[in-house]
Amino acid sequence: MMATVFYFNWEPELIRWMQQFMGTIGVWIASAVTTFGEKTILVAILGYLYWCRDKRLAKMLGVNLVVAMIANPMLKNLVFRTRPYFNHEGIQCLKPVDSSASVYDISAQGYSFPSGHATNAATAFGTLSIRKEKWIFFLIGVGIPLAVGVSRVALGVHYPTDVIVGWILGYVIAFLGTWIQSRVKREKLFRSCLFLIVLTGCFYCRTNEYFTALGVMLGFFLAIPFEERFVNFEGTKSIPWGALRIAGGIGVYLVVNQVLKLPFSKEFMESITWQAQLIRVMRYGVIIFCMIAVYPLCFKMRKSKGE
Repeated sequence: MMATVFYFNWEPELIRWMQQFMGTIGVWIASAVTTFGEKTILVAILGYLYWCRDKRLAKMLGVNLVVAMIANPMLKNLVFRTRPYFNHEGIQCLKPVDSSASVYDISAQGYSFPSGHATNAATAFGTLSIRKEKWIFFLIGVGIPLAVGVSRVALGVHYPTDVIVGWILGYVIAFLGTWIQSRVKREKLFRSCLFLIVLTGCFYCRTNEYFTALGVMLGFFLAIPFEERFVNFEGTKSIPWGALRIAGGIGVYLVVNQVLKLPFSKEFMESITWQAQLIRVMRYGVIIFCMIAVYPLCFKMRKSKGE
């Protein structure tokens, strides 16, 4: 796979300086903070909003987030910048993207520029701060992406310029995406055009994260109109029922994901052949469709007094 190396001289020096003072506790803190830019945490937040609190806000946030998730690897596969620990002695990879693969496996670990965690955090928490318009959400919209970005540099997986551009990209998507969605009338046409645009990445992207994001977008965009037409569930203010919905959603993800993996070998799933990537797109598309459109059918089967 192609790779390029470029950086400012101060960038590896800053990473080395940060890592020499971290220690075990520092690594633990940075690893914990960085999870707020990971897809698992952000999908959990999205699921809470969608299944329990504010379905309309969740759909807007979901569109912005899937655009960020796919725009980032599309840029990475144009720039081909390798991660700092690839290029500089004394810089450690303290938290790989894929812990099951070699830290030098680009197809699994992805390229460096721009930072996906910084992009995702800025998009998600930036969108929430725009929609909620309260000072606490403004602080969250700035503070969490800032902390996530710093943690990515400290962990040795990104140059500072990766993070800066990731922040810019994320906030642009948050503001522009929210503005467009609040004004667009033909939502299906809007989502269809978005999907066709990002589909061009199939011609040049070679990393797993692009095809994962493409599957997530496909499933999400198909699930929204299905849910609106055939399900149309209501949220809940009940804490126990809300917790049950979230737990059930996690269970759906785990079960469907494992079932869809069964017909294929581990070697095939980890390969970068077009067949494996097609299966990856379909697998994540089915998972998201089940979570967003099919699973909420359970909510209509039984309602508690508080719902």
